[in-house]
Amino acid sequence: MTDHCSPTFDQLATALGFSCQKAGGLVEVRNPFGLENWTLPVLELTIILGSVLALVLAIVRLRRNGDPTNLVLWFGATAYLFIIEPPLYFPAAFGIGDHVDTMFAHNVFTVDFLWGRLPLYIVAIYPFMATVAYEIVRMFGVFQRYGVLIGATCVGFVHHAFYEIFDHLGPQLRWWEWSTSNPLNQPMFDSVPLPSVVVFAALWPMSLAFCVQWFVGRHVDQGRRFSGGQLVWRTVVIGMLASLGTFILPLPATVFGMGSDTVRGVLYALELVIVTLVAIPVLFRQWVRLRGEASDASGYSNGFVRIYSALYLCVFAVLWATALPDFLGAVDGSTKNGDPIGSLWYTLACFAIAILCVIGVNTLPRRAGAVGISADAQADSAVAETP
Repeated sequence: MTDHCSPTFDQLATALGFSCQKAGGLVEVRNPFGLENWTLPVLELTIILGSVLALVLAIVRLRRNGDPTNLVLWFGATAYLFIIEPPLYFPAAFGIGDHVDTMFAHNVFTVDFLWGRLPLYIVAIYPFMATVAYEIVRMFGVFQRYGVLIGATCVGFVHHAFYEIFDHLGPQLRWWEWSTSNPLNQPMFDSVPLPSVVVFAALWPMSLAFCVQWFVGRHVDQGRRFSGGQLVWRTVVIGMLASLGTFILPLPATVFGMGSDTVRGVLYALELVIVTLVAIPVLFRQWVRLRGEASDASGYSNGFVRIYSALYLCVFAVLWATALPDFLGAVDGSTKNGDPIGSLWYTLACFAIAILCVIGVNTLPRRAGAVGISADAQADSAVAETP
């Protein structure tokens, strides 16, 4: 597919060590032991396994408890991926090549789609990360007590912490390469564009969580059941509206910062600060409340997320530890191999927040057999309601 090898993508691919002209087809499978380095298959295994388990357990929860929230979240995140990502890979094919140049290139992994543009683990990371963040907030009972908007804001905050641990490590280990000359990636925060730090790490999961909770989650909490058709159209709408939300939420930075990278960076940072200032006290108060008053417990727990979120942090602690010698030996923001480094202090802060979240959900009182839907509510809604 050489007609889609733009000069920028070709340059990024070459820097990563593969040829744009020779990058597979719709699907390509490689030897995991022949990738750029050993961290790539470890990353793939961690994310893909987590995503598959999240999907399986979402199906189990629907069948056993009549709760489709996790399943809608999983497929809503996947729908969002296929709305957002393809135009970024092939801007010319979508008629936006005169306005949007290639922003980044993924390295080639064990399984790739779309001529080396889309690794399977990227397909998996959207629903996996969204599930981890959403379920942590749900276990804290934030949606029930504070409503959809505050709950979604907390999801964006938690997702940001888990995602940035990954985001600030990827360029150094050649998981992907950013185009630093692209104005849409400015300003840069070390090796990561600040728009990625804010929009893709915090605002898109916030938008997705709001839509999932609004169209499905809050109704499930009240005991409502949905038919298959109702879930399908809601999932499609969630993916579309979450994409629209990703455009709307960063508008202050994109509009008022149009003429200045500095102004845009400040506005992006302010949006993240607002999310943080809302989420931290809410999550802490809910943890204290649920710990102190067992009768006020949310009655909801997700054992997969409680365990696998900890495993995710352990894997990334190892990956960061092995990358640390090259990181500390970097000069002017690049390792001796010429790979850009992320922000260690910011990553440590995100590690601290993510660890506290994992500790928090693992120390909440849980009712025996709690699934998030009361027996009375289920009995009252045995027949699916109309839209």
